[in-house]
Amino acid sequence: YPLVDDKLATKELCKRAGIPVPRLIAVASTHHEVRGLLRRLRDEPAFVLKPARGAMGNGILVLEWRDEQLFRGARHISEDDFVYHAAGIVSGLYSLAGHSDEAMIEEKLEIDPQFARLVVDGVPDTRVIVYRGVPVMAMMRLPTRLSEGRANLHQGAVGAGVELTTGRLRYAVQRDRQVISSPDTGTVIAGFEIPYFDVVLECAVRATDETGLGYVGADVVVDARYGPVVLELNARPGLAIQLANRTGLRPRLEFIDASHPDLAVGERAPGSVADRIEMGRRIAKDHP
Repeated sequence: YPLVDDKLATKELCKRAGIPVPRLIAVASTHHEVRGLLRRLRDEPAFVLKPARGAMGNGILVLEWRDEQLFRGARHISEDDFVYHAAGIVSGLYSLAGHSDEAMIEEKLEIDPQFARLVVDGVPDTRVIVYRGVPVMAMMRLPTRLSEGRANLHQGAVGAGVELTTGRLRYAVQRDRQVISSPDTGTVIAGFEIPYFDVVLECAVRATDETGLGYVGADVVVDARYGPVVLELNARPGLAIQLANRTGLRPRLEFIDASHPDLAVGERAPGSVADRIEMGRRIAKDHP
């Protein structure tokens, strides 16, 4: 659990395995270090401030410089505002257990042009649920103005179910209610195809293999420059992915268990990454 609850530990885990992750720019572990953060960010046109051990998108700020002023969307952020927020992160205001935390700065990823018609603020990611090394369900999380550019459903992002066999978006929900079109652009969501979806699944499975956990949610972003990169891993992924796909997880999980009854608890299914991805696609096709 510590490997996925700490975003810095997750980043190191992925880097050791050769899995692409966003560039880490800076980390502040103390209030003294917080006061010097902005000086280190003057040459970064845009960046993301987040808690290393946060959850549900809480505490994340997507920021950019305009005319030497810091902005979050259309809102100006003063230096005092920035320091106050980063200090709150270090104090544990957004951490899972309320313990002291670290404020981390990552590069801001760039949206793939294909999704510019669906998203006007922020970068969408693909949440892949991996059970015993097998990808069993996926959804694309589309940031909205309501979510302030964050791809978290709790904050108001849209969750769109993904066909594992094709990578196409289909049914979508926002705040647990069906939506047909992007709430910001009016573009119909169903039918969009995630670019490099095979690589997205491969990154998700390879990253979750490194954790030793049997049930993990992997968030993968298709960056306009780098292609698929792993944003973070989740040991307790929410269940709204079932609403976005209009089907339950349980039949797929039980099928994997029944197919490999001799596996120990938490042990992953046999086969290569490619074999297990193909298994996940067959299961999704048989359990729509």
